[in-house]
Amino acid sequence: RRKKKGDSILENPSIPNPFPELCCSPFASVLSASLLPKATSRKKQVIKVYSEDDTSRALEVPSDITARDVCQLLVLKNHYVDDHSWTLFEQLTHTGLGRAIEDHELVMEVQSNWVMEEETKLYFRKNYAKYEFFKNPLSFFPDHMISFPSETNAALSHSGILQMFLSSSTYPEIHGYLHAKEQGKKSWKKLYFLLRRSGLYFSTKGTSKEPRHLQFFCEFSNSDMYMSLTGKKISGAPTNYGFCFKPNKSGGTRDLKQLCADDEQSRTCWMTAIRLLKYGMQLYQNYMQPYQGRSGCSPLNITPMRSISENSLVAMDFSGHRSRIIENPTEALSVAVEEGLAWRRRGCLRLNSHGSPIAMSNMGMSIHRSQSWFHHKISREEAQRLILQHGLVDGVFLVRDSQSNPKTFVLSLSHGLKIKHFQIVPLEDDGKLFYTLDDGHTRFTDLIQLVEFYQLNKGVLPCKLKHYCARIAL
Repeated sequence: RRKKKGDSILENPSIPNPFPELCCSPFASVLSASLLPKATSRKKQVIKVYSEDDTSRALEVPSDITARDVCQLLVLKNHYVDDHSWTLFEQLTHTGLGRAIEDHELVMEVQSNWVMEEETKLYFRKNYAKYEFFKNPLSFFPDHMISFPSETNAALSHSGILQMFLSSSTYPEIHGYLHAKEQGKKSWKKLYFLLRRSGLYFSTKGTSKEPRHLQFFCEFSNSDMYMSLTGKKISGAPTNYGFCFKPNKSGGTRDLKQLCADDEQSRTCWMTAIRLLKYGMQLYQNYMQPYQGRSGCSPLNITPMRSISENSLVAMDFSGHRSRIIENPTEALSVAVEEGLAWRRRGCLRLNSHGSPIAMSNMGMSIHRSQSWFHHKISREEAQRLILQHGLVDGVFLVRDSQSNPKTFVLSLSHGLKIKHFQIVPLEDDGKLFYTLDDGHTRFTDLIQLVEFYQLNKGVLPCKLKHYCARIAL
């Protein structure tokens, strides 16, 4: 840090320090930053942060606060579990655009780029896909879209791809077709694009990569990348997989450089590669920060971090002298049914203040409404938008009412960078109501039991249920 007046007594070893207890050793911090005069002299401003249900909270924060700091502050104030996936989102309401603010970005700098005519909000929600490419880069960069320097071995390892993306000297080339909106027009044109370290280019002659055929499209140091949250509705794009670049402090939508991919995998590849190109090693530092000090986290020796739910969700039998893991899905289901019914019987007795049990059928029909993963009356499009904003990681899900059939429910699930919808059908057998996803082969007394089972077993689903989309309140 810069040397200031009054610092000499601490920095010059020839002058004895009259207050040795205030000196910080290199191994332990005695004073936290919040206790230092420098911290209290920082300017403070008020920001407003929204949640999914549009409740909001005003926070007085210092002007140099980062997006990660805001998330941690809200986690503490609301007593949420910090699983390192909380994210601050910037959403442009009128244009239907949004982006996840990077953990290291200064919130006040983000707000300084807002223009008066645009209604812009900060949202606090989870983003499970924030650093997923560090855990599984091979699925983010398909072979047909990526080219490595000629001297590079074609068969790169898991960490080799990441090292190349984060290197300051080399950068893989991303290439493929994108639809681009012509400046000042409503029409879109399909062009062959190339992403290089110097910026984004398109070819004026087919797929030619010759310098004379490449035209510069955009650079990223003075612009931010946004995803289209409304699909084709506002921009008139040919597909639902749009993204764009907005210059800092621009005059609104007229300065947007809009693009559109043919599918979600292509859009994810382009946007991930551009994030890595723009922020480089800073992204890796953001990803590693929660794990500093843990074993096995040396730089670029990346081991995919399994979530708590993946490590702990196993069916257990505690009926004998020794506990054991239940590996048979049929046995796991029967145990879940038995324990679930016993829990509900006890719950019924507790909930009724007069001591008479509540009817099991009524409770089974409505008990799911209190669950964080249940979204009462939202459309298919709203469900897809919500999952997309939480990140297209395998296992992100929610349960909602069916709009086409009011007696059924729908499980919306992310898998393979796609959102799939599975109908949950009610069945009546011998006067009892059950719910099923597989035409009655596996039956559940209520939706909670169904969700808990598929968190342990994938069954007919393409993957287990891992992360639910919740409408949190601030």
